[in-house]
Amino acid sequence: MNKKNLEYFKDRLEKEKRILEDELLTVSRVDPEHIQERDAISGEIEVDSADENEVADKFEEIEENQMILNQLAPQLKDVESALKHINDGTYGICEISGEPIEKDRLEASPSARTCKKHMGR
Repeated sequence: MNKKNLEYFKDRLEKEKRILEDELLTVSRVDPEHIQERDAISGEIEVDSADENEVADKFEEIEENQMILNQLAPQLKDVESALKHINDGTYGICEISGEPIEKDRLEASPSARTCKKHMGR
């Protein structure tokens, strides 16, 4: 892959990374005991005046945020991995076959790890 294409995909990946990190900040916080992990959060609740409905709403919000977290965290990991591959010169190479990943596949998903033939593996 030429330098111009690498810069183009690096720019797209860095933008995607910032978006994912911002979205993660709205639904989670870093686990202080496990710095690489995140915990779903909800808005603050005033325990003294909380009623059952308010508590139930907060639990529901945490569950929803956990679902979002479960979707966004792996996406962020894939983006960070793709950026690492750009830096080490292995970006755009199928992890299964070792062949170049098609440009249109990378256009659709810049963090793709496999070529079209090996998609979903």
